[in-house]
Amino acid sequence: MLGRSLVPDQTPRQSTGVTTSADGPHYADQPSVGEPGGTPRASASPVETGPAETGQDGSGRVAGDDNLFGAHATTGTPRLALTFDDGPDPRYTPQVLALLREYDVRATFCVVGENAQNHPDLIQSIVDDGHTLCNHSWHHDVGLGARSADAIRSDLLRTNAAIRAAVPDAPIVWYRQPGGAWTYPVVSVARQLGMTPLHWSVDPSDWELPGATKITATVLSQAAPGSVVLLHDAGGDRQGTMEALRRILPDLTARFELEALPTDPT
Repeated sequence: MLGRSLVPDQTPRQSTGVTTSADGPHYADQPSVGEPGGTPRASASPVETGPAETGQDGSGRVAGDDNLFGAHATTGTPRLALTFDDGPDPRYTPQVLALLREYDVRATFCVVGENAQNHPDLIQSIVDDGHTLCNHSWHHDVGLGARSADAIRSDLLRTNAAIRAAVPDAPIVWYRQPGGAWTYPVVSVARQLGMTPLHWSVDPSDWELPGATKITATVLSQAAPGSVVLLHDAGGDRQGTMEALRRILPDLTARFELEALPTDPT
């Protein structure tokens, strides 16, 4: 499953139809393990389908289908995909767009519904620059997958509606669960709504604010053909990510073909 192409599944699409700033809600930068308020990392045994990963919710995850419930973690091609979570954000999203434009790179933006509602101009800018949109839940709810199917469906539809209020014809064929906290119900509902669950294979944990040097080193050392790289353009102080992106793009564009994930199953 993880090796197959990231062309969205050919399931019927269903149409439908907040502000995150430096001082706004910090969706992703939760306490790290060992910090006050942090939670112990769940143990996980490696499986044959992939190495252990750490999700952005700080819990141990294994890149195997038993844990991802079929969510895609690679592009399935030699191409590499950059993904940006938690936006749009009026401070950082324009910086990301400018850098991607400078290197003629298309990426995928996993947007939070309330931010899409409050910053429709940025959703429009993302689409205008040729990037792909991905549903990332209404309020970055890491526990969404534990809720009822009706609650999950309502959350995802509300987020799609906010995106389409900004860009009425925007294709939304991807869904990324906050924290990588995949469950069968959230995967099932996403697929019923015509969205393919999207995980990742390279995670520099930029939400922990490790600094540009560490973010850069992690991405450049782990990037490989087919990688899906997880970065953030919102949810807290992302200046380290911005600086890392300036260092990462020249190297990645020299070594790989970078792509926005496809929006058409054909």
